[in-house]
Amino acid sequence: MKLEGKKIGFAFTGSFCTFRKTIDELKKLVEIKNIEVIPIMSFNSYNLDTKFGNAKDFIKEIEEITQNTVINTICMAEPVGPKKMFDILIVAPCSGNTISKLANDIIDTPVTMAVKSHLRNDRPVVIAISTNNALSGAAENIRKIT
Repeated sequence: MKLEGKKIGFAFTGSFCTFRKTIDELKKLVEIKNIEVIPIMSFNSYNLDTKFGNAKDFIKEIEEITQNTVINTICMAEPVGPKKMFDILIVAPCSGNTISKLANDIIDTPVTMAVKSHLRNDRPVVIAISTNNALSGAAENIRKIT
């Protein structure tokens, strides 16, 4: 699939240790000609400061890169499907917690709502798994969502 001319949702979840690498990939993505990227963040990724950085700094950087405001509430994410907001939705990093929620139809964050809503349109979701348990705890849930 060519990405030129596409509208892409890019969702961050709470795998904070991979934010820097993920933001570097986000920068590469927005450099593609005629592409729009709308950021989405889970409650934790939007609100928590960690040893890997401050939430406000990440938000500012992500919004500057994409030139779009972060979708950060369930209400903001609900229209993703009905308005067919994205051609593709990327969840990166996708934490084990978010994988578990998606596998078990738990829709309680902006990211899980965006994924659920987006899937109603039969459009692709790309999940970049990031879990620090060597996948052992997440394996069953990964199987469920593939």
